[in-house]
Amino acid sequence: MLSDFTQIDLTQLPSPCFVVDEWAVEQNLKVLADVQARSGAKILHALKAFSMFELSPLTNQYLSGTCSSGLHEARLAQEFYQSEETGHGEIHVFAAGFTKSDLAELLKFADHIVFNSPGQIERFGGMCLEARRGRAELQFGLRINPEHSEGSQAIYNPCAPGSRLGCTRAHLDQYLAKPEFSQLFAELISGLHFHTLCEQGFGPLDRTIDAVFKKFCDLLTDLDWVNFGGGHHITASDYDREALIARIQKLREQTGLQVYLEPGEAVAIGTGVLVTEVLDLTFNQLPQAILDSSATCHMPDTLEMPYRAEIWGAGERDEKAHTYRLGGLTCLAGDVMGDYSFDEPLSIGDRIMFSDMSHYTMVKTSTFNGTLLPALALWNSETGELRVVRQFGYEDFKTRLS
Repeated sequence: MLSDFTQIDLTQLPSPCFVVDEWAVEQNLKVLADVQARSGAKILHALKAFSMFELSPLTNQYLSGTCSSGLHEARLAQEFYQSEETGHGEIHVFAAGFTKSDLAELLKFADHIVFNSPGQIERFGGMCLEARRGRAELQFGLRINPEHSEGSQAIYNPCAPGSRLGCTRAHLDQYLAKPEFSQLFAELISGLHFHTLCEQGFGPLDRTIDAVFKKFCDLLTDLDWVNFGGGHHITASDYDREALIARIQKLREQTGLQVYLEPGEAVAIGTGVLVTEVLDLTFNQLPQAILDSSATCHMPDTLEMPYRAEIWGAGERDEKAHTYRLGGLTCLAGDVMGDYSFDEPLSIGDRIMFSDMSHYTMVKTSTFNGTLLPALALWNSETGELRVVRQFGYEDFKTRLS
């Protein structure tokens, strides 16, 4: 973590509550802006990872725009992620599939629209060409699958066998063999997009770039840009940023391509916590603590990936004097955060802070079982200012259902 969240007076906060340190977010943005300036790449903020638009004015100062995963994220980008100085921030959109109605809306304001398959290009190509006649800046791309895996978790591996994400070269060649499609592709597509990583360093990206150019080099020479997607841990302390900058500079010199990167977690890593409260203490083979939060509702990646979320001041099971199994509010038997140990016994009403809870947390929250959505708070570790931005209640649960 970039900040010491123990400096917050937790009694000032509702529970549960996500707390984000805006100073820490800005430190990450400064790192990304430096990479952007020195490499010549354009860095976009991936809203799918962190969409706290209260901080959009800060993001707009440092990055070139946003990337979205569909119409609603793109509308959020249009409404909030526009630079006050330039009046614009690039809006890029990719989806595994577009409906005709969603695409019609996106064609009015998006800058880059990336398709997942040649079939969608074929289906919507005429519609896209017509839209570009009225908006010369509108560009289109295709997401490719270089069939080069670097991830260890299958659920986060877009290049796993049988993946639905991205077009393989063999599949694309079947379409390019058709003269009408080949002509459409040449007229419409100005870039290729690949996204194969998940919170990884430069080495996996370096090898993936080699794999991409081995299979798609002949197409890239006729295009304007290449998008490296997301999953780049650029702001992590051990990321080799100098090697990344050098590789991008060399690629741009050799090909003339504009390079885009779409980090999400790199913007928000190490910037936030989830504050929860102990509601009950019970026992079944070991002490159990029931929290007012939920793994499945508030931090689902701990169950999906899975991974163990760290807690401020806690240790592994039996590492410290008092071990508890921490569980959530829902009826799901597996709604368990894990076994943690503490120096002192827990008491009902104690506050617990799960660390690194900004990215891929608040964007994934749900109201399963009517569980309360965590409040959202901003803290500035430099000035000490703490304010609750948003609280949720029954209406937020009810209006999602009918």
